[in-house]
Amino acid sequence: MDAILSALGNYHPVTQALFATLFTWGVTALGAAVVFFFRQIRQEVLDAMLGFAAGVMIAASFWSLLAPAIDLSERVSTLPSWLPAALGFMGGGLFMAGVDKVLPHLHPGLKMEEAEGVSTNWRRSVLLVLAITLHNIPEGLAVGVAFGAVAHGLPAASIGAAVALAVGIGLQNFPEGTAVSVPLRREGFSRRRAFWYGQMSGAVEPVAGIVGAAAVMMMQPILPYALSFAAGAMIFVVVEELIPESQQAGNTDLATIATLAGFTLMMSLDVALG
Repeated sequence: MDAILSALGNYHPVTQALFATLFTWGVTALGAAVVFFFRQIRQEVLDAMLGFAAGVMIAASFWSLLAPAIDLSERVSTLPSWLPAALGFMGGGLFMAGVDKVLPHLHPGLKMEEAEGVSTNWRRSVLLVLAITLHNIPEGLAVGVAFGAVAHGLPAASIGAAVALAVGIGLQNFPEGTAVSVPLRREGFSRRRAFWYGQMSGAVEPVAGIVGAAAVMMMQPILPYALSFAAGAMIFVVVEELIPESQQAGNTDLATIATLAGFTLMMSLDVALG
Protein backbone atom coordinates (compact mmCIF):
# COMPACT_ATOMS: atom_id res chain seq x y z
CA MET A 1 0.00 0.00 0.00
CA ASP A 2 2.88 2.38 0.77
CA ALA A 3 4.18 1.87 -2.75
CA ILE A 4 0.78 2.72 -4.20
CA LEU A 5 0.51 5.87 -2.10
CA SER A 6 4.03 6.91 -3.09
CA ALA A 7 3.38 6.35 -6.79
CA LEU A 8 0.06 8.19 -6.66
CA GLY A 9 1.72 11.10 -4.90
CA ASN A 10 3.77 11.84 -8.04
CA TYR A 11 0.67 12.97 -9.94
CA HIS A 12 -1.22 16.24 -9.90
CA PRO A 13 -4.14 16.18 -7.41
CA VAL A 14 -6.72 16.53 -10.19
CA THR A 15 -5.14 13.53 -11.94
CA GLN A 16 -5.18 11.65 -8.64
CA ALA A 17 -8.89 12.42 -8.30
CA LEU A 18 -9.46 11.21 -11.86
CA PHE A 19 -7.66 7.92 -11.20
CA ALA A 20 -9.57 7.42 -7.94
CA THR A 21 -12.99 8.09 -9.46
CA LEU A 22 -12.22 5.92 -12.47
CA PHE A 23 -11.59 3.18 -9.91
CA THR A 24 -14.94 3.83 -8.20
CA TRP A 25 -16.67 3.83 -11.59
CA GLY A 26 -14.95 0.54 -12.39
CA VAL A 27 -16.29 -1.05 -9.23
CA THR A 28 -19.77 0.12 -10.23
CA ALA A 29 -19.22 -1.72 -13.51
CA LEU A 30 -18.15 -4.84 -11.61
CA GLY A 31 -21.38 -4.69 -9.63
CA ALA A 32 -23.38 -4.27 -12.82
CA ALA A 33 -21.57 -7.30 -14.31
CA VAL A 34 -23.36 -9.52 -11.80
CA VAL A 35 -26.19 -9.52 -14.34
CA PHE A 36 -24.13 -11.79 -16.60
CA PHE A 37 -24.33 -14.52 -13.96
CA PHE A 38 -27.71 -14.00 -12.28
CA ARG A 39 -31.09 -12.95 -13.60
CA GLN A 40 -32.18 -11.97 -10.13
CA ILE A 41 -30.73 -11.75 -6.63
CA ARG A 42 -32.50 -12.61 -3.39
CA GLN A 43 -34.02 -9.59 -1.71
CA GLU A 44 -32.11 -10.35 1.48
CA VAL A 45 -28.81 -10.00 -0.39
CA LEU A 46 -29.82 -6.72 -2.01
CA ASP A 47 -30.97 -5.31 1.32
CA ALA A 48 -27.70 -6.30 2.98
CA MET A 49 -25.74 -4.70 0.14
CA LEU A 50 -27.70 -1.46 0.43
CA GLY A 51 -27.22 -1.45 4.20
CA PHE A 52 -23.49 -2.00 3.75
CA ALA A 53 -23.31 0.92 1.31
CA ALA A 54 -25.14 3.12 3.81
CA GLY A 55 -22.68 2.25 6.57
CA VAL A 56 -19.69 3.05 4.38
CA MET A 57 -21.15 6.43 3.43
CA ILE A 58 -21.98 7.35 7.05
CA ALA A 59 -18.45 6.55 8.23
CA ALA A 60 -16.86 8.31 5.26
CA SER A 61 -18.96 11.40 5.91
CA PHE A 62 -17.47 11.81 9.37
CA TRP A 63 -13.98 10.29 9.32
CA SER A 64 -12.97 11.45 5.83
CA LEU A 65 -14.94 14.68 5.48
CA LEU A 66 -16.51 16.30 8.56
CA ALA A 67 -13.67 15.73 11.01
CA PRO A 68 -11.04 17.13 8.60
CA ALA A 69 -13.38 20.05 7.80
CA ILE A 70 -13.56 21.03 11.47
CA ASP A 71 -9.80 20.67 11.87
CA LEU A 72 -9.13 22.74 8.75
CA SER A 73 -11.54 25.44 9.91
CA GLU A 74 -9.26 26.09 12.88
CA ARG A 75 -6.36 26.72 10.50
CA VAL A 76 -7.84 28.63 7.55
CA SER A 77 -10.85 30.45 9.02
CA THR A 78 -11.40 33.09 11.71
CA LEU A 79 -14.91 31.75 12.32
CA PRO A 80 -15.70 29.24 15.07
CA SER A 81 -14.35 25.88 13.90
CA TRP A 82 -17.78 24.25 13.89
CA LEU A 83 -19.50 26.92 11.79
CA PRO A 84 -18.04 26.26 8.30
CA ALA A 85 -18.64 22.53 8.82
CA ALA A 86 -22.23 23.12 9.91
CA LEU A 87 -22.97 25.48 7.01
CA GLY A 88 -21.35 23.21 4.45
CA PHE A 89 -23.06 20.11 5.82
CA MET A 90 -26.53 21.67 5.67
CA GLY A 91 -25.75 23.16 2.27
CA GLY A 92 -24.85 19.74 0.87
CA GLY A 93 -28.04 18.20 2.20
CA LEU A 94 -30.23 21.02 0.86
CA PHE A 95 -28.51 20.84 -2.51
CA MET A 96 -29.29 17.14 -2.81
CA ALA A 97 -32.87 17.77 -1.68
CA GLY A 98 -33.22 20.27 -4.50
CA VAL A 99 -31.74 17.87 -7.07
CA ASP A 100 -34.03 15.12 -5.74
CA LYS A 101 -37.07 17.33 -6.39
CA VAL A 102 -35.98 18.32 -9.90
CA LEU A 103 -34.14 15.37 -11.46
CA PRO A 104 -36.55 12.70 -12.76
CA HIS A 105 -35.65 9.31 -11.29
CA LEU A 106 -37.20 6.03 -10.19
CA HIS A 107 -35.97 3.76 -7.43
CA PRO A 108 -35.77 0.00 -8.14
CA GLY A 109 -38.91 -1.92 -7.24
CA LEU A 110 -41.27 1.04 -7.58
CA LYS A 111 -43.94 1.66 -10.20
CA MET A 112 -43.61 4.32 -12.88
CA GLU A 113 -46.22 6.50 -11.19
CA GLU A 114 -43.96 6.62 -8.11
CA ALA A 115 -41.12 8.30 -10.02
CA GLU A 116 -39.71 11.40 -8.32
CA GLY A 117 -38.64 14.74 -9.76
CA VAL A 118 -40.34 16.72 -12.49
CA SER A 119 -42.82 14.89 -14.71
CA THR A 120 -41.33 13.36 -17.82
CA ASN A 121 -42.02 10.73 -20.46
CA TRP A 122 -38.52 9.26 -20.18
CA ARG A 123 -38.25 5.50 -20.28
CA ARG A 124 -38.20 3.46 -17.08
CA SER A 125 -34.63 2.32 -17.73
CA VAL A 126 -33.38 5.91 -17.89
CA LEU A 127 -35.18 6.81 -14.66
CA LEU A 128 -33.68 3.79 -12.86
CA VAL A 129 -30.17 4.77 -13.95
CA LEU A 130 -30.74 8.38 -12.86
CA ALA A 131 -31.76 7.20 -9.37
CA ILE A 132 -28.34 5.62 -8.82
CA THR A 133 -26.57 8.44 -10.65
CA LEU A 134 -28.06 10.77 -8.03
CA HIS A 135 -26.16 8.76 -5.38
CA ASN A 136 -22.91 9.02 -7.28
CA ILE A 137 -22.75 12.81 -7.59
CA PRO A 138 -21.81 13.44 -3.94
CA GLU A 139 -19.59 10.35 -3.89
CA GLY A 140 -17.48 11.58 -6.80
CA LEU A 141 -17.43 15.08 -5.35
CA ALA A 142 -16.25 13.76 -1.98
CA VAL A 143 -13.34 11.85 -3.51
CA GLY A 144 -12.31 14.84 -5.63
CA VAL A 145 -12.43 17.25 -2.70
CA ALA A 146 -10.37 14.86 -0.57
CA PHE A 147 -7.58 14.68 -3.16
CA GLY A 148 -7.72 18.41 -3.86
CA ALA A 149 -7.31 19.11 -0.14
CA VAL A 150 -4.03 17.18 -0.09
CA ALA A 151 -2.48 19.80 -2.39
CA HIS A 152 -2.62 22.41 0.38
CA GLY A 153 -0.28 20.38 2.58
CA LEU A 154 -2.49 20.56 5.64
CA PRO A 155 -2.07 17.84 8.32
CA ALA A 156 -5.78 17.05 8.35
CA ALA A 157 -5.75 16.15 4.66
CA SER A 158 -3.50 13.21 3.73
CA ILE A 159 -3.27 11.17 0.56
CA GLY A 160 -3.79 8.04 2.65
CA ALA A 161 -7.13 9.34 3.89
CA ALA A 162 -8.12 10.29 0.34
CA VAL A 163 -7.24 6.80 -0.91
CA ALA A 164 -9.18 5.23 1.97
CA LEU A 165 -12.21 7.29 0.99
CA ALA A 166 -11.90 6.21 -2.64
CA VAL A 167 -11.60 2.54 -1.63
CA GLY A 168 -14.63 2.83 0.65
CA ILE A 169 -16.73 4.55 -1.99
CA GLY A 170 -15.64 1.93 -4.49
CA LEU A 171 -16.72 -0.90 -2.21
CA GLN A 172 -20.18 0.54 -1.75
CA ASN A 173 -20.51 1.21 -5.49
CA PHE A 174 -20.59 -2.54 -6.15
CA PRO A 175 -24.14 -2.99 -4.81
CA GLU A 176 -25.26 0.19 -6.54
CA GLY A 177 -24.24 -1.20 -9.93
CA THR A 178 -26.04 -4.43 -9.12
CA ALA A 179 -29.12 -2.50 -7.97
CA VAL A 180 -29.50 -1.10 -11.48
CA SER A 181 -28.54 -3.98 -13.76
CA VAL A 182 -30.40 -6.82 -12.05
CA PRO A 183 -33.82 -5.08 -11.96
CA LEU A 184 -33.40 -4.14 -15.63
CA ARG A 185 -32.65 -7.77 -16.46
CA ARG A 186 -35.83 -8.84 -14.63
CA GLU A 187 -37.77 -6.40 -16.78
CA GLY A 188 -36.64 -8.10 -19.97
CA PHE A 189 -33.48 -6.24 -20.93
CA SER A 190 -30.67 -8.26 -22.46
CA ARG A 191 -27.73 -8.93 -20.16
CA ARG A 192 -25.54 -6.62 -22.22
CA ARG A 193 -27.99 -3.71 -22.15
CA ALA A 194 -28.66 -4.18 -18.43
CA PHE A 195 -24.92 -4.12 -17.77
CA TRP A 196 -24.47 -1.01 -19.94
CA TYR A 197 -27.09 0.96 -18.05
CA GLY A 198 -25.78 -0.28 -14.70
CA GLN A 199 -22.20 0.79 -15.28
CA MET A 200 -23.25 4.12 -16.79
CA SER A 201 -24.79 5.09 -13.45
CA GLY A 202 -21.22 5.57 -12.19
CA ALA A 203 -20.02 7.67 -15.13
CA VAL A 204 -20.78 10.91 -13.29
CA GLU A 205 -18.20 10.20 -10.57
CA PRO A 206 -15.05 11.12 -12.57
CA VAL A 207 -16.71 14.38 -13.66
CA ALA A 208 -17.73 15.28 -10.10
CA GLY A 209 -14.32 14.22 -8.81
CA ILE A 210 -12.41 16.49 -11.19
CA VAL A 211 -14.70 19.43 -10.43
CA GLY A 212 -14.30 18.93 -6.67
CA ALA A 213 -10.51 18.61 -6.79
CA ALA A 214 -10.04 21.62 -9.07
CA ALA A 215 -12.36 23.83 -7.01
CA VAL A 216 -10.64 23.30 -3.67
CA MET A 217 -7.18 23.61 -5.21
CA MET A 218 -7.99 27.06 -6.56
CA MET A 219 -9.77 28.33 -3.44
CA GLN A 220 -8.31 27.11 -0.14
CA PRO A 221 -10.77 29.11 2.03
CA ILE A 222 -13.69 27.04 0.71
CA LEU A 223 -12.03 23.76 1.69
CA PRO A 224 -13.85 23.22 5.02
CA TYR A 225 -17.14 24.10 3.35
CA ALA A 226 -16.45 21.77 0.41
CA LEU A 227 -15.55 18.81 2.62
CA SER A 228 -18.63 19.23 4.81
CA PHE A 229 -20.81 19.92 1.75
CA ALA A 230 -19.87 16.52 0.36
CA ALA A 231 -20.60 14.95 3.77
CA GLY A 232 -24.05 16.53 3.95
CA ALA A 233 -24.87 15.40 0.42
CA MET A 234 -23.89 11.81 1.23
CA ILE A 235 -25.85 11.72 4.48
CA PHE A 236 -28.91 12.97 2.60
CA VAL A 237 -28.62 10.03 0.20
CA VAL A 238 -28.18 7.58 3.08
CA VAL A 239 -31.18 8.79 5.10
CA GLU A 240 -33.52 9.59 2.22
CA GLU A 241 -32.83 6.55 0.05
CA LEU A 242 -30.37 3.83 1.07
CA ILE A 243 -31.60 3.04 4.57
CA PRO A 244 -35.34 3.17 3.71
CA GLU A 245 -34.77 0.96 0.66
CA SER A 246 -32.75 -1.56 2.65
CA GLN A 247 -35.52 -1.84 5.28
CA GLN A 248 -38.70 -1.77 3.21
CA ALA A 249 -38.78 -5.53 2.48
CA GLY A 250 -38.74 -6.39 6.18
CA ASN A 251 -35.13 -7.55 6.44
CA THR A 252 -34.47 -4.95 9.11
CA ASP A 253 -31.98 -6.81 11.32
CA LEU A 254 -29.94 -8.03 8.36
CA ALA A 255 -29.80 -4.58 6.76
CA THR A 256 -28.90 -2.97 10.08
CA ILE A 257 -26.05 -5.41 10.79
CA ALA A 258 -24.77 -4.83 7.24
CA THR A 259 -24.87 -1.07 7.89
CA LEU A 260 -22.75 -1.56 11.02
CA ALA A 261 -20.33 -3.73 9.04
CA GLY A 262 -19.98 -1.08 6.34
CA PHE A 263 -19.40 1.63 8.94
CA THR A 264 -16.78 -0.47 10.73
CA LEU A 265 -14.90 -1.25 7.53
CA MET A 266 -14.82 2.36 6.35
CA MET A 267 -13.78 3.61 9.78
CA SER A 268 -10.98 1.03 9.89
CA LEU A 269 -9.76 1.95 6.41
CA ASP A 270 -9.67 5.64 7.23
CA VAL A 271 -7.85 5.18 10.52
CA ALA A 272 -5.38 2.66 9.05
CA LEU A 273 -4.55 4.67 5.91
CA GLY A 274 -5.16 8.21 7.18
